[in-house]
Amino acid sequence: MLIQLWNAFVKITGYPVQKAVFRTKVYYEDKKIQSRHINGPAILISNHTSVWDYAVFLFVFFFRTLRTQMAEVLFRKKLLGLFLRMMGGIRVDRDSMQFGFMGKSQSVLEKHGVVQIFPEGRLPKNGEERPLPFKPGTAYLSLMNNIPIIPVYTNGAYFCKKRARVIIGTPVYARDYVDDSLTEKENLEKISAALREKIIRLERQLHEQTSKG
Repeated sequence: MLIQLWNAFVKITGYPVQKAVFRTKVYYEDKKIQSRHINGPAILISNHTSVWDYAVFLFVFFFRTLRTQMAEVLFRKKLLGLFLRMMGGIRVDRDSMQFGFMGKSQSVLEKHGVVQIFPEGRLPKNGEERPLPFKPGTAYLSLMNNIPIIPVYTNGAYFCKKRARVIIGTPVYARDYVDDSLTEKENLEKISAALREKIIRLERQLHEQTSKG
């Protein structure tokens, strides 16, 4: 409850600022199927362009509390770390073999919450193909819980003359990509590749919609 209340306070007080800074315009693959309103438990995934992606999505999905998986480096600064914990951030220690973040994510989904994941696992470097290959965590959580995955693409145009543009895709289920002839590891890789391709298609659709004005 405290996390929800803190999120509400941050969103209400920060709304005028983000409106002026990001000027986010939201598009849809099919608004009748998936709008900005998320009903029930879900996993939200997106390409990763900067640390500001998180801030943008807080306001795109204004009426849901996003429990976001976040890299350990963000928690090393005391004030920022405290803020992110209060927002419900789920710490991911990328160099550790401990997977407590998966258990926390599982708990959120069991309580009908929304877990946000950046499946690339890190920000792409200059010259790397975008998006990076997706990590299997999203596929695993969706399979274990039969939870819909809502894909989102952002153009990452923050703090500039261009508007931030986001397109929300229709939900997909990891189970729909399962091939019984494959091992679990192979299926997770197959599903992760399919989710990456979905984000790439959303990028193309965003370009098509923006070119129409």
